[in-house]
Amino acid sequence: MTSANILDFPTAPNQELGVPQDPLKTILHVDDDADIRTIIKMALETVGSFKVHQFSSGQAAVDAFEEVRPQLLLLDVMMPDMSGEDVWRKLMAKQDTPDLPTVFLTAKAEDCFSQELLKKGALAVITKPIDPMLLATQIEDIWQQKTSA
Repeated sequence: MTSANILDFPTAPNQELGVPQDPLKTILHVDDDADIRTIIKMALETVGSFKVHQFSSGQAAVDAFEEVRPQLLLLDVMMPDMSGEDVWRKLMAKQDTPDLPTVFLTAKAEDCFSQELLKKGALAVITKPIDPMLLATQIEDIWQQKTSA
């Protein structure tokens, strides 16, 4: 990946991770900031032609997960009430979604924080601010890297 604000997912193959085989179509996005949600929805649906289901809170996303059945989670790290990592943990605990591909968005630029999320199994960590014109390509690149691992 060429963008300096994305940390690459380790490329070593891991057959236990449930490698996605289908083209990416459905994304569940959670962010408490309405402006960020608007920008990301436009970027991913208009530029990337993805179907984006958005939620302003982690609990709302957890509650709607079974209905949405996303292929990828796009989670803001820092949110009130339930962090992105907490949302991820709750969804990963479900027996039928132990390996749900997840990308985090964060304003935290500390490399050690991002590396910790990657060690826990995140596909990537994208640091805000995002470039709306590049986001769909970044997400697609992350997905392709996952499918080719």
